[in-house]
Amino acid sequence: MLIDSGSSGAHAKIGITLTINGEKREIEVAPWTTLLDLLRERLDLTGTKKGCDHGQCGACTVLVNGTRINSCLALAVMKDGAEITTVEGLAGMAQRQGTNTLHPIQEAFVEHDAFQCGYCTPGQLCSSVGLMNEGHAKTREEIREAMSGNICRCGAYTNIIDAIEDVMQGAAR
Repeated sequence: MLIDSGSSGAHAKIGITLTINGEKREIEVAPWTTLLDLLRERLDLTGTKKGCDHGQCGACTVLVNGTRINSCLALAVMKDGAEITTVEGLAGMAQRQGTNTLHPIQEAFVEHDAFQCGYCTPGQLCSSVGLMNEGHAKTREEIREAMSGNICRCGAYTNIIDAIEDVMQGAAR
């Protein structure tokens, strides 16, 4: 049974402002649009992957105000005013600090061969940066536990942990 609420704005879009990878964007979105769908389908930032679309695989992990989240579970309107960093923006973080290189975690993933098929890599990279921002994981076991929400079907976990450890210890170039 379809009930008419009488509201003419039932399908209205909502204006939000996001700073995405350092660029301020004013966007109109439907209230039900996920952050993941906004990034991939409207803004062509396809580095963020759509895996399970249920928050269980971590392929869609991005940073919101420096904290890692599953973007498939977040409504874009709820992030109004936030600073979003996707995998495309990680190198930009290093460049804003005066270098013209990849982010240290990206370099460490290359050095440690911390990817195989690469599908999970964007989420793994963003989650790694978020993990370091949180500052809770100090040991290899704590890193492994904190990264457990990011699934790698190829099984590159050991190399991923090695890469994160190197960056945390300042060993990455």
